[in-house]
Amino acid sequence: MKLSAADLPDTIPVFPLPGALLLPRARLPLHIFEPRYLAMLEDALKTPHRLIGMVQPREVPGSKDRRLHSIGCAGRVSAFSETEDGRYMITLNGMSRFRITREVSGFTPYLKADVTWDDFGRDLGKTEEDPGFQRGAFLDLLRRFFEDQDMRTDWDSLSEAEDELLINSLSMLCPFDPEDKQALLEAPSLSTRRETLVTLIEFALRGGSSEELLQ
Repeated sequence: MKLSAADLPDTIPVFPLPGALLLPRARLPLHIFEPRYLAMLEDALKTPHRLIGMVQPREVPGSKDRRLHSIGCAGRVSAFSETEDGRYMITLNGMSRFRITREVSGFTPYLKADVTWDDFGRDLGKTEEDPGFQRGAFLDLLRRFFEDQDMRTDWDSLSEAEDELLINSLSMLCPFDPEDKQALLEAPSLSTRRETLVTLIEFALRGGSSEELLQ
C-alpha cells in the first residue's frame, strides 16, 4: 500500500527502541512481546494506515530519565504472525520520517505523539540516488569493517543492490551506537547518509568510540 502525504495522521503510536533504526522504503522486522506494545500493535492494526513510529530514546545528562529524540521514522505494519505463546513477529515498511511536536500520554499503556511530516516530503517520493557513490571503494571499506566485526554477508547481493537499498540497509544493520543511528536517520539526503556511514565505519576501524566522534 502506497501512502500519500494526505494519508499521514497527526498522532501516531511511538515505539522507543534503542539502536533499532527504520528508514523510508526499508523493512524492519520486530519481535513484539511486552503487553503495552502488544496493545499498541492491536490498535495500529485497527487503523487504515497501520503506522507505528520508531524513535530513539536519548539519555539526559545528569539524570536517569530518558527522553525521545525529536525525529523518528514511521513504518506501516505489512506482515505479522502470532506465536503460540501470544507474541508477534511483525515487519514494518518504512514510510516517512516525522518530527515529534508533543508527547501524548495517559490514554493508552503505550506512548503516542503528535507529529509533523512537513520536513520530509521526499520520503514518500521515488527511490533516492547517490550520484557521487563510488561502489568499488565503498565495498572494499565495507569488507574490512565486516572482517573487523566478524560479520558475514552475501557480497553478490550487496554488489547488485540499488544505491538506496544498499546504503539504508547497512545503516540499519551495522552495529553502531544509538546516537550514531540517529545521525544516519537525520541525514537530509542519501549522499549525506552514505558520507556519515563511511565516517562511522572508518572511525570504527581506527578503534575510536562514538563518544569521541560526537565531541
